[in-house]
Amino acid sequence: MSENTLQKAREEITAMDREIIRLLNTRAALSLQIGGIKKETGREIYDPSQEETIYRNIAVNTEGVLPYQSLRNIFREIISSSRALQAPLSVAYLGPEASFSHQAALAHFGRSISAAPRAEIADVFTAVEKSQNDWGIVPIENSAEGSVKATLDRLISTPLAIRAEVFLRIRLCLLSNCQEMADIQRVYSHPQALAQSRQWLRTHLPGVPLIEVESTSGAAHRAFAEPFSAAVGSSFAADVCNLKIVAGGIEDSPLNTTRFFVIGQKPVRQKDVKTENSKTSILFGAAHVPGALHRALAPFAEAGISLTRIESWPMKERLWEYLFFADFVGHVAEEKTRQCLGKLKDRAAFLKILGSYTMGSEGELP
Repeated sequence: MSENTLQKAREEITAMDREIIRLLNTRAALSLQIGGIKKETGREIYDPSQEETIYRNIAVNTEGVLPYQSLRNIFREIISSSRALQAPLSVAYLGPEASFSHQAALAHFGRSISAAPRAEIADVFTAVEKSQNDWGIVPIENSAEGSVKATLDRLISTPLAIRAEVFLRIRLCLLSNCQEMADIQRVYSHPQALAQSRQWLRTHLPGVPLIEVESTSGAAHRAFAEPFSAAVGSSFAADVCNLKIVAGGIEDSPLNTTRFFVIGQKPVRQKDVKTENSKTSILFGAAHVPGALHRALAPFAEAGISLTRIESWPMKERLWEYLFFADFVGHVAEEKTRQCLGKLKDRAAFLKILGSYTMGSEGELP
């Protein structure tokens, strides 16, 4: 009886698989049709606000045994494949392969992209500015270690706009080819990854030198090449570099998350923009006089606009004077936001709108 039941269940799955394939092809054909309309009307193929709307709809309609994250992973690759049918997409990221920036790119865009590793964060900006790549993804801040200075520096001068945000849970592992943890004589990683696992490393590898390198994936490559070495990185890097995971979950904070920005050329069309669930990032300067910052920020309180982040940044050409990075809830296409920013511009010494984008949700590689 059980064998008959098993066979029947398998036959039902086979029939369902055929139907899923048929529906996927029907969806892909519609996607190609949409891609043609986008090209005719001058719209971009990649539409992060529309894609985030799909994920939010999945969250609302999640039923049954499959959890939301599994459904999101499935639909991310469906979207990625459909987008690739419309036009190829290249994304620059801080490399080499298997870095957390690479993982964030795949978690956001899916695997049907041309992923282009760059040696430094500044190189990611340059590649997109020069149209060598369509988009770039750069880390902006970590929940435990704060902002990424190289990204803030380039946001000041770049003509690019922030087009999306990505949150990636950072799960750190100790990677090595050593047979025993006691054999490890040095540990490589990016400064932030070392800082995020500092307590664990002090407890389990006391006295072992911690060596800073350009990226977690670069550290993994060094650990593979050098005897008695280890790296702090991701399980993804372990797979790519053929390393063993000596210990997993070594991040000091279980909520360790990095926020990334997707950067690209400023959007050509504004009329079709979706303003719900949006954030805006700005950069402004306040006069070096008492009360200037309070006066500059007053329009946000008056308009009932929530500031979600503000950070001072030293002006390199002026000693002890600062610029301010700020994020707030709202979109520049909204009248309330336009009026608020108009008042800020009148009160600030300098104002640059870095971009408006749909609030991101946490991405994760399967």
